[in-house]
Order: sequence, then C-alpha cells, then structure tokens
Amino acid sequence: MKLTILGGGGFRVPLVYGALLQDHAEGRVTHVVLHDLDPARLSAVTRVLAEQAAGVPDAPEVSATTDLDEALRGADFVFSAIRVGGLEGRANDERVALAEGVLGQETVGAGGIAYGLRTVPVAVDIARRVSRLAPDAWVINFTNPAGLVTEAMSRHLGDRVIGICDSPVGLGRRIARVLGANPKEAWIDYVGLNHLGWVRGLRVAGRDELPRLLADPDLLGSFEEGKLFGVDWLRSLGAIPNEYLHYYYFNREAVRAYQQAEKTRGAFLHDQQARFYAEMRNPDAPAWKVWDRTRAEREATYMAENRESAGAGERDEDDLSGGYEKVALALMRAIARDERTTLILNVRNQRTLSVLDTDAVIEVPCLVDANGAHPVTVDPLPDHATGLVCAVKAVEREVLAAADSGSRASAVKAFALHPLVDSVNVARRLVDGYTSVHPGLGYLK
Repeated sequence: MKLTILGGGGFRVPLVYGALLQDHAEGRVTHVVLHDLDPARLSAVTRVLAEQAAGVPDAPEVSATTDLDEALRGADFVFSAIRVGGLEGRANDERVALAEGVLGQETVGAGGIAYGLRTVPVAVDIARRVSRLAPDAWVINFTNPAGLVTEAMSRHLGDRVIGICDSPVGLGRRIARVLGANPKEAWIDYVGLNHLGWVRGLRVAGRDELPRLLADPDLLGSFEEGKLFGVDWLRSLGAIPNEYLHYYYFNREAVRAYQQAEKTRGAFLHDQQARFYAEMRNPDAPAWKVWDRTRAEREATYMAENRESAGAGERDEDDLSGGYEKVALALMRAIARDERTTLILNVRNQRTLSVLDTDAVIEVPCLVDANGAHPVTVDPLPDHATGLVCAVKAVEREVLAAADSGSRASAVKAFALHPLVDSVNVARRLVDGYTSVHPGLGYLK
C-alpha cells in the first residue's frame, strides 16, 4: 500500500513514520513517498526516518520527490500536511495581527484567516490533482486551518477527504484519565468546528461521568483545561471546551500575553526549526537524536503564553507525546482494512447539526469503516456555542469565496465578521498588511 505525505520535509513527519513502524498487520503501508518543495528539508527528514527504521524488519520503503504529480500517482492514501509560506509566513501572520491589537494565532482569528487565504488555493489544486491522478485515494488532511482546508478540498473530493486533529483526542484522554476511566472505553460527546468544540459528556459503560467531574472543584482544577479556563467558568459552561477556545473566552489576556512575549509562537518555531535543518546539513549529525531533542522542546512550549496568562503552569508530561499521527493511522487502518472504529474527525455535516448546511465541515465523533467516516447523530449545541459556530463558519465561507473569486471585498468581509476582529477598519488594514508581506495573496483584487 502506497502512502504519499505532502509536506514530506516537515518536522513532524517522523511521528507518522514512527507509528507506521509499529504496524505489522496485513494490509499495512509498504511504501512511503515524501513530497516537498524543498530538497534540503526532504533530505533531512529522510535521514531521520532511515535512523528510525534501523533494525526494524520490513520497515516501509521511503522515497522522496519534489514532483507533485509523481508523488500522487497511484497513491492509496495521501496525508496532506503542507504549510504554505512556511514558518516565516506564520510569524508574519502573528506580527501583522498583533500590530493591530488582535490575535494572530495560526488557526484562530486574523492569523487563521490569513493562513487560510493563502492555503486554500494550493489545497484546491492538490484536490484536483488527486481526483485526476489517484481517484481512488483517500486524502487525510492535517493542514491547518484543518476544517476550512478540508471543506475546500471536499468540494472536489467529496467524502474522500477527511480532516484530523489531535486536540479533541487529547482533551478526551485527559478527562477520562482524571475520572479514572480507560480512554479507549469512553464515548466522548464532542461537537463543534475544528479548534472550536466542546466536550458535553463522557460516557463509560453507558453512564455519563462528566457531571461527576463538574461537581468536584478539586478534580476539575487538576488537569490542563481546568487550569487554563478556571473551575468556575467550566462549571458555568457545563462542558469542557477545546483548549483553543481560550483565545475566545480570554481574548484580551491572550493578546496581551502574545504582545509581551519575547517571540511569537511562529517566530519561535521558525528559529528552532531553522537550527534543526541547519544542523542536519552536517552529514555526521545524529539525525534521530537531533530531531527528538527539538521535538521535546517544541511540545513543552505549546500554548505557553496562554498557560502563563492563566497561571496554569507547565504542561503535564503525559500531554507531551502528541497524538495526531495516531489518529491518522487509526483512520487509515479503519478504511483500508474495514476495522470499524469511532474517531473524532472533520467531515461534511450532512444532517448532524441542523444550524449548518449539509456541506459544512464540522468536527464530531464518526463511525469509520471501509466506506469512510460517517458522523454520528449529536444533540443540538447550546445557544452560546451555536452562535460561535455559525459566526466562524460564516467567516470560513467568506475565505472560500475570496480564494475562489480573488475578491478583496470578500477577504475584508471574512476578517470583519470574525468575533475576534473588532472593527471593519481593522479588517481593511489587516488585508493591506497581509497582502504586503505575503506574495501568495497577490490574487486578491
């Protein structure tokens, strides 16, 4: 089975390959093709994978190419993990937004809109190529903003593109752990959009254990989200929000923390990964050791500004191991081998949430089998959550309209309608700022 990874020179690819090395069942991946526009990055990651595979019998073969069509042709699965504009683009997204006093985070607010505007045209081109060169392939989208990009690709690939994110999985795992339950045996009632969802229940053996957590202040304040949001706010909500909702519920504090930080997250990762790839130019450098050291630093500093502003302290060691690669592999196995499972995924709404149309991509538990991912029926969202979901989905639709038409007016509208952008004039200045630093936004007229 052939797996193509787009963005194959990306830093997190070894996480995916490591998960593949642990898969020895029938119908497993036998050939991994890495595609990237940067040959030096491809070379660095290929070296890391070679050291990972040392001594592992029947490790999947790895090849690398800068030719997109060659990479896609004949693929059974495609993991799309591209970063249009690189980490320099992300740093610019943050800088332009913060200069206007609004959030510049990668997927939330102004930064997420800017990232989407330059990523959607590229993702759409990939979707069209997949439909032509590998029409039977399943595309698993890692690329952020995951929900928006998945929806853009679904217009050309239908339900054969599925978006993934490890945030809901990590949240469910933390809740189950603090309740003393086995995460593998828990049903997580999670619903929303990517990076905008809520856990409303956690059922073990048919019983909802979330009320027990919400009723116990000590228990509720003992894990990441309790520390981040505060016990009183979680009890007011009656649910546990995805960590990214901290940017909405505590926006002023988050913006202030980012403005006061020595470096934005994008700038930090840009410099950190530049050091990694520079070190990898030394043929004698221990590739795996250098990569793993860099990974540990990256994970430990995740959302550091938010945790500092909330007084949440350092991340729990159990939360430093990532997890999105495990979601991707579980999804791929379920489809390839018809191993039925339940996963929280980004898929087309169909009739799951009545407040959104059938083609809107949402993030909900799905039953997965050989025919793909099927969203399960969920209860309606409460009014406060419905308002946010509908507002952000309207923004995503304006981003898609701008990317499709090249309309600058649609781009301004996307920024202006976002709940975290407080002025149409700010929206206009954001578009001016982003088009001045991103050549890839030159299509906006």
